[in-house]
Amino acid sequence: MTRNALMLAVTGASLLFTLPSDPLYMPRAAHRAYDRGTRSLDGRPGRSYWENRARYTITLTTTPPSRRVTGRERIVYHNQSADTLRALVIKLFSNVHRPGAPRNFGATPDYLNAGVQIDSFAVNDATTAWQENPQRFTWQQVALPSPLLPHDSVQLGFAWHYDVTGGGGREGVVDSTTYYLAYFYPRVAVYDDYGGWDMMDFTGLQEFYSDFNDYDVTIRAPANFIVWGSGTLANAAAVLQPGPLTRYEASLTSDTTIHVGTHDQVTGHAVTAQDSLNQWHFTAQDIADVAYGLSDHYAWDAASVLVDDSTGRRASVQAAFNDTAVDFHHTVDYGTAALGWFSHHWPGVPYPYEKSTVFQGDADMEYPMMVNDGSRADTGLSRIVVEHEMAHTYFPFYMGVNETRYGFMDEGWATTFEYLISLDKAGPQKETDIYKNFRVSGWIHDPSALADIPIITPEDMLKSPAYRYNAYGKASLGYLAAKDLLGEATFKKCLQAFMVRWHGKHPMPWDFFNTFNDVSGRDLNWFWRNWFFSNVHIDLALQGVRKDAGGYVVSIENVGGMAAPFDVLARYSDGSSDSWHETPLVWQRDSRRATIQLSTRKTLATLTLDGGIFMDADTTNNRWTAVR
Repeated sequence: MTRNALMLAVTGASLLFTLPSDPLYMPRAAHRAYDRGTRSLDGRPGRSYWENRARYTITLTTTPPSRRVTGRERIVYHNQSADTLRALVIKLFSNVHRPGAPRNFGATPDYLNAGVQIDSFAVNDATTAWQENPQRFTWQQVALPSPLLPHDSVQLGFAWHYDVTGGGGREGVVDSTTYYLAYFYPRVAVYDDYGGWDMMDFTGLQEFYSDFNDYDVTIRAPANFIVWGSGTLANAAAVLQPGPLTRYEASLTSDTTIHVGTHDQVTGHAVTAQDSLNQWHFTAQDIADVAYGLSDHYAWDAASVLVDDSTGRRASVQAAFNDTAVDFHHTVDYGTAALGWFSHHWPGVPYPYEKSTVFQGDADMEYPMMVNDGSRADTGLSRIVVEHEMAHTYFPFYMGVNETRYGFMDEGWATTFEYLISLDKAGPQKETDIYKNFRVSGWIHDPSALADIPIITPEDMLKSPAYRYNAYGKASLGYLAAKDLLGEATFKKCLQAFMVRWHGKHPMPWDFFNTFNDVSGRDLNWFWRNWFFSNVHIDLALQGVRKDAGGYVVSIENVGGMAAPFDVLARYSDGSSDSWHETPLVWQRDSRRATIQLSTRKTLATLTLDGGIFMDADTTNNRWTAVR
């Protein structure tokens, strides 16, 4: 913009956030959390904040091509709340495979099975009858023989088995000797300070809500099967032959990709120890979940990247894949670039784990330290998917958000980071086109009521496309609009403060909104209400352009009502042009109308409104042409 050519005067801009706004809508349960002091209205955890946690010791045995998986586990569950718990809720996610289970998709015959079969159950080492409510599938309520008092613990023992399935999904059979094992173990549901027990069904669409736990997991698999998974591989020397072990250890400090095990080496039995069943031992602390992949023919690549300049800490990036998957030969490069960029730019928080493994499956799904991605002919799209799933490290794993109910708090952020890194890696024009086509176009061109459901709506009540709109594109645009409103430095300061305050905890949406208000020093409730609590959309219209003594007066109507930023593009009769940018601030005083004074001595030929990624539902009224 040429400042001496154009001077912007926005009605009401001098009131810059001085008008108090009404409080945001908040559910009664959330109100009670603030009243009890577990949450603070400045966005911080309250003086009485607590969260429960557990320690899981699991042994899992799998022997492909048999689909049977057997497991034993011991859970030590700590009740940190002020409440006495007379029952526990146990999550059994794999029961989504049972016939009759509520699902948000059609299931093929290969997807269905008998679910999780509990072979034995014990409480404090006393064998206890396992009784299931047949009306429930992915969770069961279990009465305790004696109440679990505040700040006490209980020990649970499970033996169980299930059969991995095909038919698509986030876990199961990839091919006859390649399995992805996720959500495979009985676990204690989240009990939190505002909702109590998590009794939400897993239907295959919405995602998960997890406590931060410690894990000690042993996967027993036949010789020549490599196991990749969450946590530290504690016994690499016991399960790898000397050559692969040397290459694996070298990859932990290597900037370039090392082939730990090629396809020929793996199928030639030259990678793993040759015991009948190797025991792959993984440990992890303070993480939300674990997942594992295994194969007897996948290649194994690895390298590492500096993620924390202050300590010199590096993170390993590994890939496990079919040698025929061309894009996966680049995956370690994609992953190291992503982890380095996320750590140093957005969100600008060092990657918190020691590694991330991208496993070739078909889910495009994130897990702590693990990614299950499909293979694509378009390597550019493969890169974006890797970046998106790795971005989930921060939301929901660094921040323990309830992604089942408030998926916009994790998918929206992953989509935002995906966009920001691609601006740098792919360039503004290409990434803008991809983002608009993939994340925005479906929503903005859908005139149905499903497109207008407020983002704050509990997403466990939604189906697609409403769920997809709210969790991904709309939420991401809302965060990017807030970045535009606050400026990059203030926005990053607010985001990082939120992450510091709620790392390893369970933030609600209101903790996010309140933190940004507190750290920015600005009452942003008008903006949050508009983007996250209202059934509005993006649709601007140029209502009029009037010449006056100072230049031109431009009237803009916000037909859709959403406080979106936009650019104004001016072309003059002499062939020259100019442009300037308007942040969402233009809509604070009046969300429906804005008046702009354009000071210029030139003769205006055309004027156009352009939202960029903030796509307009109706662009036919975004252009004004002077009458000749």
